[in-house]
Amino acid sequence: MSDKDKAMIEVLLKRMDKQRLPRLIDIREKLEQDQKLDSYDLEFLDEVLNDTRKNEHYVKNADDDLKTLFMKVVSLYKEIMEKALENEKKS
Repeated sequence: MSDKDKAMIEVLLKRMDKQRLPRLIDIREKLEQDQKLDSYDLEFLDEVLNDTRKNEHYVKNADDDLKTLFMKVVSLYKEIMEKALENEKKS
């Protein structure tokens, strides 16, 4: 693995741990209170999905920490989308 790849993986780890995961958890909590996603939430989720797809190849070569965080993000994203759909159907 190149130094550039290692640096990118470090950036991804920090971003997921400090930015993405906390915001995803906040969105999930909002949905658990039967609220709907707003435009900011949707924009963030779109950004997370695009970023995840774009950087997926780094995860394949990464250590277990990044793989674990990546799977948490993917799982949380799925959970959020299912709950958001459920909340939309209620209204």
